[in-house]
Amino acid sequence: MPMDGMMNGMGWVFMLFMLLVTLLFIAAVVAGVWLLVRAVRDGAGDPRGGGGPARRGSDGGGSRALGILEERYARGEIDHEEFAQRRRALSE
Repeated sequence: MPMDGMMNGMGWVFMLFMLLVTLLFIAAVVAGVWLLVRAVRDGAGDPRGGGGPARRGSDGGGSRALGILEERYARGEIDHEEFAQRRRALSE
């Protein structure tokens, strides 16, 4: 019995279905890797939420220090006078 007769001409449908399943699997793997990289890059494990002032200035120590200073002032840990004095010292 020939192979084409066993599937009644439906072999192309099966091959198309398998191609679609393979492409969907590859897309799911790529999306998973992208989400993982994004979560790590954005600091998903950061207890401050990953987007606070301390991370804003990752380009240099001065802007990061200013971000921390602003955060402390916003939380009320330091008063306005101390904030202004430290900000001036950081800008020097």
